Amino acid sequence: MSARYLVVGAGFAGSVMARELAEAGYRAHVIDRRPHVAGNAFDEHDSNGILVHRYGPHIFHTNGERIFAYLSRFTEWRPYEHRVRGVVDGTSYPFPINRDTLNQLYGLDLDEAGAAALFERVREPRDPVVTSEDVVLNSVGRDLYEKFFLNYTRKQWGLDPSELKAGVAARIPVRTDTDDRYFTDTFQAMPKDGYTRMFERMLDHPNITVELGVEFDNVRAAEDFDHIVYTGPIDAFFGFRFGHLPYRSLRFEHEYLPDVDQYQETGTINYPNDHAYTRITEFKHLTGQVHAGTSIVREYPQAEGDPYYPVPRAENEALFKRYEALAKEESNVTFVGRLAQYRYYNMDQVVGAALAAARQLID
Repeated sequence: MSARYLVVGAGFAGSVMARELAEAGYRAHVIDRRPHVAGNAFDEHDSNGILVHRYGPHIFHTNGERIFAYLSRFTEWRPYEHRVRGVVDGTSYPFPINRDTLNQLYGLDLDEAGAAALFERVREPRDPVVTSEDVVLNSVGRDLYEKFFLNYTRKQWGLDPSELKAGVAARIPVRTDTDDRYFTDTFQAMPKDGYTRMFERMLDHPNITVELGVEFDNVRAAEDFDHIVYTGPIDAFFGFRFGHLPYRSLRFEHEYLPDVDQYQETGTINYPNDHAYTRITEFKHLTGQVHAGTSIVREYPQAEGDPYYPVPRAENEALFKRYEALAKEESNVTFVGRLAQYRYYNMDQVVGAALAAARQLID
């Protein structure tokens, strides 16, 4: 009889692992505490027929040809390049900051060399670069930092940029050209039939069973499996033995606007300095859906709730390392994914981590 794997979580990490194990001839029983597959990428048609992302916008982008090809087995794609604008003092500007942002904001007519010279003139050199504040001040200086980054970061993380590791701000580029795409990856697209359908196809295999609305603790005590693939919070797995790892959560406010063809000029608008929410996303930009009305979502960061983002601080990393040491002693458990590895992964990075973990188990 082939080995039985319990896969905890039906998001990217768990679903990719389950599919790889199933194709290798093993049986994978996938559980999820939510009533649906796809994890935070879950999308569905709202009551007005518009495809919405229930847990905020998920824009797929990757430079990994292998990862894109892997997911292409389970979906066709709709080409989509995400664009974002940031509202400062009532005016929207291209974001990430590029040459057009500078020219519009300061009433200038800079070419690429002029934009580079402006950044060089206003930047506040930091050495070493340790925090997110260091990253931004070192790159664009005080004024742009305060207009676009400071308050957005405070809302998003509940912390000052000086309290966050450099990697948070390093994710956001600064450009001297006029490229207004949020991402510059080689592959940028949205699943043509939505994320949920892609996951359903991935989990459609005779060696995979799926059970939803189930808590891990109820299953781990009741059934015997040869190996567990765990994609939930690593601190929860160990009963919070060393205390809770800090996560940032979100509250989503979805709204349908009848008889509004387009609510905003780009898929997402950031509000760094106004409102309690950080951004508004309009889904029809992402999906290309044609509909008489439109649906938007506002995102309100908060401390309590489902864990979305590991909080990147040195003390949190140190706490994670204590849990990671326990995890390494669990020979029959594989920990993979954003929550299990306490990493601020993009979707493609989770797929890559899962494929690598599956290879280790199968080989």
